[in-house]
Amino acid sequence: MRVTVLASGSKGNCIYIEGESGALLVDAGLSGRQIRTRLLACGGREDFIRAILVTHEHTDHIRGVDTLARHLDVPVMATEGTLHDFLNNRRASVKPIRHSACSSGMTYSVSDFSVTPFSVFHDAAEPCGFLIREGDSVLGCCTDTGCVSEQMLSCLKKCDALVLESNHCPLMLENGPYPAFLKRRIRDAKRGHLSNTASAACLGRLADTMHTAVLAHLSEVNNTPERAQTSAVRGLGLYAGSIGLHVAGQHEVSETIVL
Repeated sequence: MRVTVLASGSKGNCIYIEGESGALLVDAGLSGRQIRTRLLACGGREDFIRAILVTHEHTDHIRGVDTLARHLDVPVMATEGTLHDFLNNRRASVKPIRHSACSSGMTYSVSDFSVTPFSVFHDAAEPCGFLIREGDSVLGCCTDTGCVSEQMLSCLKKCDALVLESNHCPLMLENGPYPAFLKRRIRDAKRGHLSNTASAACLGRLADTMHTAVLAHLSEVNNTPERAQTSAVRGLGLYAGSIGLHVAGQHEVSETIVL
């Protein structure tokens, strides 16, 4: 399994996952044209894509879903709540797309992948993360969550590699330009985004079972890659030297990870 984060942040999110006989996208929050350009940049194959998995209905995760699903003629997989919001907000004149509802805790076969959604905490209809297995390799995708519960940790313990939110530095958020109501929303454990501190604590709990971590969905206003990485290294403790640690960016394709 080859994993490349095509984009990560509040302006758009997309992860490309390539297996032996097919590929998946997790979210498509850039325009279809931008995603195709970034696929070319990383050597990805759009003709290999078998489905688009959607974590939730916010624009930075679905901007290109409609266009790509129709262009590639592939199904969109998301929870019932996410699909309901997404489909109801489409223009009536747009050609229908194939779609498939999934439920947290259930496992679905897509090409050679096994896909298991799990519930997360965010201000969306029915947000989720995904465990994606091909053969003996398991990737976890967990962004846009205000906290990581024990149930989520139990799921993520199965991962060899993890794309995990590290959205904001608490100090930068507190002293930053956002209005008070937005700061409260971001900090809200049930509705917001994962801080560097919380992300690092999560990595510390998972360090003995995985070999690679990608820090994702960094705020361009309330975080820096250096702060996120420093916090993660601190959380990993003695395991920091043995785990490949990467930071995904908003404007560039990440290094491809091979599981």
